[in-house]
Formats: sequence, structure tokens, C-alpha cells
Amino acid sequence: MSCWTARTVLLVTFVVLLIHQDSQQNVASASPTPVIGFEDYSEEKKGPVPVNESEIGELVNVSRLKEDLQKGMDQLKSDYMKHLSLRSASGSIENLQVDFEGETYTLQEIAQIGRKGPQLIVVNLSSFPTVMKDVLKALNDSGMGLNPQQDGTTIFIPVPKVTKEYRESLAKNAKTLFQKFKDHSRDIQNKYIREVKKKEKEVSSDLAHSVQQQIHSMAELYVSEGEKVMITKQHELLGKD
Repeated sequence: MSCWTARTVLLVTFVVLLIHQDSQQNVASASPTPVIGFEDYSEEKKGPVPVNESEIGELVNVSRLKEDLQKGMDQLKSDYMKHLSLRSASGSIENLQVDFEGETYTLQEIAQIGRKGPQLIVVNLSSFPTVMKDVLKALNDSGMGLNPQQDGTTIFIPVPKVTKEYRESLAKNAKTLFQKFKDHSRDIQNKYIREVKKKEKEVSSDLAHSVQQQIHSMAELYVSEGEKVMITKQHELLGKD
């Protein structure tokens, strides 16, 4: 082989190597591996929308929104304290709320409450017999796992023993009350989103869309906090650390 031929072969080989290296770099650059920081940005986009109260306040009353959401949270905590306890049920029953003809009363306001032994509570409605149906409903819906028995104008309520099954029943009721709170929070969220939608023609679409997302995020913060309260209460009822 001549000197020129050898040089030509070497030159061609070098060019082929360069082309191969370049193609490998193009493949690498076309791969789905993100650049540094891109993945974090994507995760951020998937997370909750940051809440800017000043921006929300351009379209709805933020103080009223927060107050409405907080009322639901306060009611959840109050229900847990009053109705889901391993202690004697008599104190909870005395303060049980009864709805009657558009008004709300505590049971002790409309009935005489006593005991017949350590395991039986007696509710006497002889002075207000027309409220019997509503009292029974309030007792059955209380979440305390009670089994009231009516005898004329008197209701007998056996006090449940603190068994494993009773604990599990109370823990289940804690979830039911949380779901009620969650539905309430969704209703509040939707109420304020409807307010925003009514103003969509008056403001930019970007602002209207952003505020709706932020209202949703704010409601989710309360729901998340309520779920933590529920889990803590369930652990208390089930005797978990």
C-alpha cells in the first residue's frame, strides 16, 4: 500500500470516528434526562398553588372565607370533644344539641337527666314530650355509639363498656365526622369560586383562574389540618401512641 493510500485510510477512519462521536452526543441530548433543576420545578408545579391573600382579596372577602373555613374546623374539634370520649357519656349527653322546630337546645335544657346505676342513663321528657322524636334522632346521630330505648316519655341509655369493639366504633365515627367537615369545606370552597366566576367578565381570565385555584388550595389546607385532627383522635380512641 502506498504512503498516500495509507494516509487516506487514516483520514477516513478519523472522520468516521468524529461522526460517530457527534451522533452519540445528539442521542444523549435528546434523552429525557432533565437538566439540573428542571425536575424540581416540575414537582413544584404539581404541588399546591401558593396562596396570595392580597390577590384573592381582589375578587372575594378573604377574611370571611377564612372565617367560614375555620368555623368548620372548630365544629369538628367540638364534636370530637363532646361526642367521642372514652369517659362517661353522661356529660356529653347533657350538652347534646337537639334541633326542634328551627331552634337548637341542649338536652339538659329540655329534659331531666339522671342515672339508674352506673351503666344506665335516664332521660325524662315528661315536661316536653313533643320533642321525643328529635331527641332520639340527636342521640342516634351523635356518633357516641349509643342505643337509646324509649319507654313512654322516658329514654333509657345504656352506657357502653369500653371494649375493643366500642373503641373501633368511636374511631369509625371520628372518620364520619371528618367526612362531614370535609364536605362542609368543599361547599365553602365552591361558594366562593362561584363568586369569582360571576366576576370573570370584569377581570382578566388569568386573575380569575388564579384566584379559583388559590381558594381551592386554601380549602385543602383546612381539610389537611382536619385530617390530622381526625388521625390524632383515632389514635387516642384506639389507645395507640
